Amino acid sequence: MKTKVLLLLVVFGSLSCFAQEKEPRFGMEADGGASFALKKLGDARMKVGFGFEGTLHYRFYRYLGAYAGWGWNRFSSGDLFAGERCDFEETGYVFGLQLKRRIGSSPMSYYVRAGGLWNHIEVENSDGEIIEDTKHGLGYQLAGGVYIPIGKNWNINTGVKFHSLNRRDVEFSDHEKRSLDLKYLSLRVGFIKMF
Repeated sequence: MKTKVLLLLVVFGSLSCFAQEKEPRFGMEADGGASFALKKLGDARMKVGFGFEGTLHYRFYRYLGAYAGWGWNRFSSGDLFAGERCDFEETGYVFGLQLKRRIGSSPMSYYVRAGGLWNHIEVENSDGEIIEDTKHGLGYQLAGGVYIPIGKNWNINTGVKFHSLNRRDVEFSDHEKRSLDLKYLSLRVGFIKMF
């Protein structure tokens, strides 16, 4: 009889371990904020820009996951570029790995990301017409930040991102080839829903 009771306690104890709430594996995130160019783009100095990004997350190991999504950033310049005043839009896809861990015993978590970009840069004139498109190419993204819980499986995401995209030998309408090396930091705030 003692053996049966002990066996039942072990079985129910094991089941209660599985019944405990686990951290969700999937997430949907949307964030936006200011972007600060770290150098000129071609010959043009960039003003403070703005962008947003939407990503999907999947945690496949205890602290490690993957993410993929789409982003958009816009910069203006007061300088002439290819003979015109232009705006620059970087759009495309992001993908990579994310490490996420709790901060001590608090409910907040920090994260770091390293990934790639498959983006392009569109150059628009003052009328909003696209005068050049660099076509998509590879770049990279580094990011980090903090998730702050605000409700059941909802978090505010605060973070900083570094983007680097170099598109070489872009031929413009004046038949001159230019390299566009876009490097910038973004300060972002957004929301993430885990499920």
